[in-house]
Amino acid sequence: MNGLLLIDKPEGLTSAAVVRQVKKALAAEKIGHLGTLDPFASGLLPLCLGTGTKIAQFLMAERKSYSGTIRLGVDTDTLDVTGAVLKTSPVPAYNEQTLRELEQRFSGEYWQTPPMYSALKRNGVPLYKLARRGVVVEREPRKIHIEQLTLAPLAADMWEFSLTSSKGAYMRVFAADIGVALGCGGHLASLRRTAFGEFTLQEALPLPSVLESRTPESALLTPTQAMRHYPAMRITADVIAQLRRGQQTGLSTLLHPTAATTATLLDDEDELVAVVGWQDEQWSLLRVL
Repeated sequence: MNGLLLIDKPEGLTSAAVVRQVKKALAAEKIGHLGTLDPFASGLLPLCLGTGTKIAQFLMAERKSYSGTIRLGVDTDTLDVTGAVLKTSPVPAYNEQTLRELEQRFSGEYWQTPPMYSALKRNGVPLYKLARRGVVVEREPRKIHIEQLTLAPLAADMWEFSLTSSKGAYMRVFAADIGVALGCGGHLASLRRTAFGEFTLQEALPLPSVLESRTPESALLTPTQAMRHYPAMRITADVIAQLRRGQQTGLSTLLHPTAATTATLLDDEDELVAVVGWQDEQWSLLRVL
């Protein structure tokens, strides 16, 4: 099986554990996931299988969408529900205007400091390992972008949210920052990823159904379908043969784009043959399948 399998990851499993289970169930030789989800989080987890692993670099999404809940008035060391409670504070009174002001404040460009409990490394050591030893180091704030943010109360101390964020955003930090802005602290109580780039949760299969069926070919997106958000061009058998010999002269016959881009090359049966990039006024080969 070759392509992209969209999984609805349940809570309680690491992304790596999902890969191991699917690999065993499907007897897949090559498999890997895109965009790690924390064990307590659920939702869309794309898996690349077989030759699908060759296009993984082109599927890393710049935008992801989430829904979740924020517990107000409780700070934890991990900034999420799995952490130890550091402090509790009363939740101040708020109204509809408070919610709208916070939506506006956190929409658009937003400087976010990565959490200590993260896979970022300092001198080769993951920050979460340092955090477990009680070591805190300086982290450079990074600029992220949030759009389509909505906040709504579920209870006096619990808000739900939905948003779309740029790559590199930490939802745990977002939840904690909302608590700081409200003046009472808070942490991420639950999280569900609803979209990964062009792929949505509605396209995903629940993990149990994949493990039980063992034959989800009908749900597998082909490499061509997985790369559907890139412009496509059809090439001849002669050019295909050249590309597979490492010769790129045939690329000169392709149409010129109006701007720098990445494109897919397909054969007569719409099978993905290669991925090319436009740079310095010419096409160059990025990947051959």
